[in-house]
Amino acid sequence: MTGSPLLSVWGATRRFGAVTALEDVSFTVDSGEVVAILGDNGAGKSTLIKCISGAHRLHGGRIELDGDPVTVTSPAAARALGIETVYQDLALFDNLNAVDNFYAGRELARPRWLPHGLRLLRRRAMGETTGDVVRRLQVGLPGLNGPVGLLSGGQRQAVAVARAAAFASRLVILDEPTAALGVRESRQVLDLIVRLRDEGRAVIVISHAMDHVIEVADRAIVLRRGRKVGELVPSQETHRDMVSLIVGGGA
Repeated sequence: MTGSPLLSVWGATRRFGAVTALEDVSFTVDSGEVVAILGDNGAGKSTLIKCISGAHRLHGGRIELDGDPVTVTSPAAARALGIETVYQDLALFDNLNAVDNFYAGRELARPRWLPHGLRLLRRRAMGETTGDVVRRLQVGLPGLNGPVGLLSGGQRQAVAVARAAAFASRLVILDEPTAALGVRESRQVLDLIVRLRDEGRAVIVISHAMDHVIEVADRAIVLRRGRKVGELVPSQETHRDMVSLIVGGGA
């Protein structure tokens, strides 16, 4: 591990008109660490990850990667920095297979000197790379060639997470990755998060499922009304104490 955390967020502030969605939020994430962002609806969780992933601009504060300040001006800029985000809608094309979903918008083609519309897709290379990632992360899929719209919810989530892992050299951000999934499908996604951590990736997870947070998160940052109100180690806390901090019980 280097002297600096992989990701450092200092004094993050974001406003929407007269509403302050984030105010002076600071936290860090190390390589090989899963950090959960907890909070009730409207706490600022989604705004925070959208600032890190380039969907929103910070109005105050700064973001650092490996100790160096970075300006994340767009999702494309975040991806160029090695940050990939999986939102709740997954952003999958149901009519396309896993390989085409992996490479949507970043297809491998040749020859490079031709305009993009005239290049030939390198389908074999894309298929081999997708297969390697799926096998390495132990993603249980019936195959790579069928439309992802025919997969189960857990398999679709796994495809989206594996796609993010394939291109994220530094950080994977997951927004409610087990929402609306059954016990078996949630297990598949949680195991995938653990494998990402074991590979040395930094992972940020937003989740309302406290049992899942306790199982996979090394640390948790708690937000309330746009401010950071606590930081804890989930494995050392009870479900009740975590919920109390989130909703402000005893505050």
